[in-house]
Amino acid sequence: MTTGFFDGIAPATFEGVDSKDPLAFRHYDPNATVMGKRLEDHLRFAVAYWHSFAWEGGDPFGGPTFQRPWHPQDDMGRAKMKADVAFEMFDILGAPFFCWHDADLRPEQGSYAANLATLEEITDYLGEKMQASRTKLLWGTANMFSDRRWMAGASTNPDPDVFAYAAATVKGCMDATHKLGGQNYVLWGGREGYETLLNTDLGRELDHMGRFLSMVVDYKHKIGFQGQILVEPKPQEPSKHQYDFDAATCIGFLRKYGLEDEVKLNLEQGHAILAGHSFEHEIAVAAAEGMLGSIDMNRNDYQSGWDTDQFPNTVPEVALAYYQILKSGGFTTGGTNFDAKLRRQSLDPQDLIAAHVGGMDVCARGLMAAAAMIEDGGLEKALSARYAAWEDAAAQAMLTSDLATIQTRVIDQGVNPQPRSGRQEILEAYVNRFV
Repeated sequence: MTTGFFDGIAPATFEGVDSKDPLAFRHYDPNATVMGKRLEDHLRFAVAYWHSFAWEGGDPFGGPTFQRPWHPQDDMGRAKMKADVAFEMFDILGAPFFCWHDADLRPEQGSYAANLATLEEITDYLGEKMQASRTKLLWGTANMFSDRRWMAGASTNPDPDVFAYAAATVKGCMDATHKLGGQNYVLWGGREGYETLLNTDLGRELDHMGRFLSMVVDYKHKIGFQGQILVEPKPQEPSKHQYDFDAATCIGFLRKYGLEDEVKLNLEQGHAILAGHSFEHEIAVAAAEGMLGSIDMNRNDYQSGWDTDQFPNTVPEVALAYYQILKSGGFTTGGTNFDAKLRRQSLDPQDLIAAHVGGMDVCARGLMAAAAMIEDGGLEKALSARYAAWEDAAAQAMLTSDLATIQTRVIDQGVNPQPRSGRQEILEAYVNRFV
């Protein structure tokens, strides 16, 4: 028995590039083999529970526009209806994974004990749904930013009672993630930052945040959770100065508190843009340090300057992101989560399916282009040629030498380097051959 929300919408199938059906895949054939691996296993798609089912379509200037049968989300009956609809959509899409925040799953009860009880109840219900579905849990996380109790942060809050509430909340969410077989657990700051230094002890807050994350890692091992702990960089939203600004900032933070071997990064395209980076930059930084975990694949409106969480629709951007992912060896426990939401005017159930189908197609097309570039080897050849002089023994010796010795070499050998072309336009044209 179904909820009827998606009545008339058949499971999405691969129809090929000539298809004109917005609810059919043109590029995403989950069983197609790319670089010796199924496309589904490369991409590991996950549906975001919050934007797809919990978001009601409001914005800073207007109230909700979506009128779903499970809205308002204020009792367990509606929470279970939402889960029913969610799994119907997972089945339509053939989605291998989904992700959630605790507040997406259960209604806010006003107290920790009541919230925990409803979280445990809905976790059991989700477990039953998962037994009848192929969809697994990619990761769970705690919403520690929406309720007013979090207005000055969670682990960085000046009130120790809020720190305690946050610790208890994360424990409950880790227990739920573990029980559902989640492959990762994510922490992202939301409000782990500050508005003004006039009322902020920055050093204390960073130490508290580091200790909090250490507790999370300790608890992971205590309960035998085999998944990966991930943190998600997020700049200036909603706090003015976020402590987890970008990949490099988070890596430095993890090293400072001795967590670099325990925690990896969940990177979002929209957050990369807000931090002034490209998505492939953030991925490359994490991969270079062995800290690439998972990704949220969305995009921003480049005119708005805000995290608009739109579905991906630009193959060249996506291809360059997956190029870095494939170069690093691809996902292990991570995957491609659509942290994206419909526009407020996209009201129909069909819009929800079409948005995901379109996003999955763009990602598939981008990954195939990335794989083709890797197999062709043109970018790697150009990279090797640019750095070829560093293979010389004398060049390598400089890296273990000292300034005075290098100065003598420059004088004695009359070193007078001339600039060489970076060939950027040629390489950009090369990429365009594949996308």
